Amino acid sequence: SSRQALQQARVAVEELDDMKAVVKRLEEENAELRRQARHAEKEQRSLCSRAEGLQDERLLAEGQGLREQIQVQAAQMASLEVSSGTVATVGGAGGCV
Repeated sequence: SSRQALQQARVAVEELDDMKAVVKRLEEENAELRRQARHAEKEQRSLCSRAEGLQDERLLAEGQGLREQIQVQAAQMASLEVSSGTVATVGGAGGCV
């Protein structure tokens, strides 16, 4: 029975050593996964920052395009007002006589 107990103790020690090896491997994997997660977070922040920059650029370009459209329309309105004023003056003078 003491031999049997000794054999059981040896088996238990082997199992414990195996478990320690598994725990060590899992701790190493965990450390690597944490490193990868930190790296991924940095990449994500960088990509978000770039996306915000691109969106800002797009909005600025869109705003510039709208300003240009407004200027064109303002010029067209001014041209129409000048044309309408000239026609009204000419037409009014010709209709009174």
